[in-house]
Amino acid sequence: MLAHVHGVLTDKEEGALVIECGGVGYQLTVSSATLAQAPAAGEMMKCYTYLSVREDAVELFGFATREEKRMFLKLTGVSGIGPKSALGVLSAMSVHDLSLAIATGDAQALARAPGIGKKTAQRLILELKDKVDNADLIAGGAPVPAAMVSGSAADEAVEALMALGYQASEAARAVAAISPLPEKSDEIIRLALKGMIK
Repeated sequence: MLAHVHGVLTDKEEGALVIECGGVGYQLTVSSATLAQAPAAGEMMKCYTYLSVREDAVELFGFATREEKRMFLKLTGVSGIGPKSALGVLSAMSVHDLSLAIATGDAQALARAPGIGKKTAQRLILELKDKVDNADLIAGGAPVPAAMVSGSAADEAVEALMALGYQASEAARAVAAISPLPEKSDEIIRLALKGMIK
């Protein structure tokens, strides 16, 4: 199994990258997010990979981040979602936005992705709601709500709520809903619990 490739990016086109490693050029099918993060041709790039082997095709998929690959694997684990559909979803929305849509049960947001109808969106929510974790919800940097970065008071509050028995998605959603966000984690926990008990 190919875990990742690391080499010179030789070609960059819509939906695909070619990375040369040890004299071999690997063509990777990628999302628009990975394409946007790719450097200029001639520069070094590392891509996490997934090899899809079917009767009619062998295809190598590439991901700029571990989080994107992990979400891709979660999506393809849902019945009726193939690698191309999963990549379409990841091209339509960031890992963070996708995780938030699943955690909050926002079928409408998911249905905006190409090839995902209302029924498929509901199935994604049903099958992945408990599989979306804090790492998925804080993936993506800038769009993270309530400054939820690792080691922050918000992140400590999420971990504390999980220790109390709440799912990661529930805890992150409750913390993200707090505005303005207090500086101390105990105050965040108090407000999050208050919001969840309503």
